[in-house]
Amino acid sequence: MTNQTVRVSEAAARRIAKIVAAEADKKALRVSVEGGGCSGFSYKFDLDKDAQDGDLVIERDGATLLIDEMSLVYMAGSEIDFVDNLLGQSFQINNPNAVASCGCGTSFAV
Repeated sequence: MTNQTVRVSEAAARRIAKIVAAEADKKALRVSVEGGGCSGFSYKFDLDKDAQDGDLVIERDGATLLIDEMSLVYMAGSEIDFVDNLLGQSFQINNPNAVASCGCGTSFAV
């Protein structure tokens, strides 16, 4: 599947590459959407060995990000970024499909 809908920032790509490099048997970061969280849906981040059939595979600056088909429905048009500021370090997803989100930043509604 080609990447036409989700972008990965340079900062996120650098962080993904660093995290994956520290795990000998992992090759990519998987982002998925699950039901639950305070706003209805939440993002889940996992390290993975390989892409599965139907995954969107995004490669940038030596980093690989995987998104399954069902999660992509909710994440189309999103940008994944990595932020390091006084509040801490975290991946942030700027999702144009989210009509509401919560204070934790990992839960959203569509």
